[in-house]
Amino acid sequence: MPLDPEQVSRIQENLKMLGLSAYEAQGFIALVYHGVANADTVADTAQIPRTSAYKVMESLVKKGFVRETEGRPKMFKPEDLNKLEDEISSKVRSLFEDLRQVRALQPSKGQPQLVYTIYGRQNVMMKIGEMINLTESEIFICTPKVKEIRTEMRKEIENAIKRGVKLIFVTPPNKRVPPNITVYRKEGLIATDIVSDKTRALLAGADLDACGYTDNPALALHVYQFITMMMRDGVS
Repeated sequence: MPLDPEQVSRIQENLKMLGLSAYEAQGFIALVYHGVANADTVADTAQIPRTSAYKVMESLVKKGFVRETEGRPKMFKPEDLNKLEDEISSKVRSLFEDLRQVRALQPSKGQPQLVYTIYGRQNVMMKIGEMINLTESEIFICTPKVKEIRTEMRKEIENAIKRGVKLIFVTPPNKRVPPNITVYRKEGLIATDIVSDKTRALLAGADLDACGYTDNPALALHVYQFITMMMRDGVS
């Protein structure tokens, strides 16, 4: 009886989930179909290149799906399916038990609060550029370092404006800002605070040579609230 193509395709995809390559999955299905066969027979049935068939069988042996028989020519047999099922089921149960233990390590409330520290002015500026490029809706840039950001991030800012991103700068008075953006003036700014789409935030020192970065929405929201408070106290 010919093999059902839909069933073969379904089995093949599931075998790939167990770590088999496409050729290995096809070869294993063919071997189960024959019960015992040499590499050439497997190649013909599985429709894989004969030049690859022997390596495929050897790989399946190493992975525990196939056994070699004694004698010449070398023949192959699939491992006992009940044994395979038990081994795979045991590994899957173990995997999900490990995942549950990992899940139990997370904080009991809210999302993990991760802040990454970035050192070096060039790295900080690269991260600012990345944030501008990732922004889909709006980005707030509260900084006294307007000239540096305006100059070094010119292309990123122009592209964001073309995408329809709303850019809001909070800067000291008399600082020139890029065209086509919203600006609020605020005296006494020292640090640089940036929040993008209320999901990413960056806080940098006065010289932009180090910063903290987070993509945790809860933390980013705190930075957003701080910047909007500065905006309320400033002049638009």
